[in-house]
Amino acid sequence: MTTAAAEPSAGEPRRFEVWGSPIGHSLSPALHTAAYDRLGLPWRYGRRRVDESSFARELAALGPEWRGLSLTMPLKTLAHDAARTRDAAATATGAANTLVRSGDGWAAFNTDVGGLAAALTEIGSAAAPRARIVGAGATATSALLALERIGVGRIDIAARRPAAADPLLALAASRGIPTTVSPLDAPAGEVELTVSTLPGDAPVSDPDAERLAATGGTLYDVVYGTWPTALGHAWLATGQPAHPGATMLLHQAVLQIRIFASGSPDDPLTGEEDVVAVMRRSLMGG
Repeated sequence: MTTAAAEPSAGEPRRFEVWGSPIGHSLSPALHTAAYDRLGLPWRYGRRRVDESSFARELAALGPEWRGLSLTMPLKTLAHDAARTRDAAATATGAANTLVRSGDGWAAFNTDVGGLAAALTEIGSAAAPRARIVGAGATATSALLALERIGVGRIDIAARRPAAADPLLALAASRGIPTTVSPLDAPAGEVELTVSTLPGDAPVSDPDAERLAATGGTLYDVVYGTWPTALGHAWLATGQPAHPGATMLLHQAVLQIRIFASGSPDDPLTGEEDVVAVMRRSLMGG
């Protein structure tokens, strides 16, 4: 794809926002603002409640000073569809969490894949022989590609409705990833890593959570605002490692800022190690 244009120069004022519904809990403004301050950029980053019915109208109303957006639920598919160009991760998942100006249109990126891969590597779970994804929604698709990226050998999907995982199975087959699907309440085989993609308030029965925890290895839960989740409680009760999704939020934001600055997630920021450190401190409340 053609990368997004990086004009005007990074030193000129730009505006950015995170959109979604709900959005009041988002920590993205704190992360981005800490990074922009450290980079010495006169950029502004806020949040806006936008739902599916208002997305197209709000996007069309943005003036040229608006250079990029972060998108959360339920807007990732709409953002993908609104773009003129898409990176490989957005194309494969059909979802985008980042839009950046590109000429007179928008370029879409999915930094959830790279962000989750970096978070799993940070907790020492790269190249796990076998992993389980809990859930079969849009985030599960990003999780599948993240597990592929870190070298996981086999993947099992645990879903309330196994039929909902058919697109995931098709994607896995197209990429040569050995993948199976089972009901959430079915006996679970041993895995070294579990990635939960369920919403924070998703109900999971105690027996199901306990069964998954007993065979689930390390838990990485993409939720960060509601912790511990039902699965988090089950893992913590067993004494097994359990991690909320804050580090995924951090690492996907770093990739977003790279895109906002240069048009590419592959171009490191100036002094990136220091930038990540101040972002991490902002995420942890100073």
